[in-house]
Amino acid sequence: MRDNSENVFEFTLIYNKYKQNVYNYVLKMVNDRMYCEDIVQTVFVKFFENMNNIINNDSYHFYLFKTARNEVYNYYRKKKKRFAGEDPHDEEMVKLKSEHSTIETVENAELKNILDEILESLPPEQKEVFVLKEYNGLSYKEIAAVTGTGEDLVKSRLYKTRQKIIKRMTGYVYEKQN
Repeated sequence: MRDNSENVFEFTLIYNKYKQNVYNYVLKMVNDRMYCEDIVQTVFVKFFENMNNIINNDSYHFYLFKTARNEVYNYYRKKKKRFAGEDPHDEEMVKLKSEHSTIETVENAELKNILDEILESLPPEQKEVFVLKEYNGLSYKEIAAVTGTGEDLVKSRLYKTRQKIIKRMTGYVYEKQN
């Protein structure tokens, strides 16, 4: 068993390493900054309380995302709400590269808004695997563990989600050209 100062030090390292990824995942799922911050705080409080129970240090990543997922679903059960809300952009946490020209920046912002709109219209299961894979870089195996499904189902959901996104993005681009 580690003493409290070791726990605080280790917690601080883990918190700094994963806070942005957990925040972005939760924000994309709930689309409400206030609830997102509450959920992220709860996730890290639970993590700190259970650090000594996590045997493998490589499991921290899994524990954080699994806990975040559970808290997101608890949020929806409490609110009886289906993935809708405010604008999910938080300029402090979502970093944009500023090396682009003004036109590229506007186009990228427009594409990001279209993608956000498409994500909002997806079923929660598809949205979740997309966010975990594309925004947080989890492997198929990690996503399967977090969601409690098989890798084949994760791959299938991700494929279907990508196809829907491509189809809808193509529709937006076609509409804009005409």
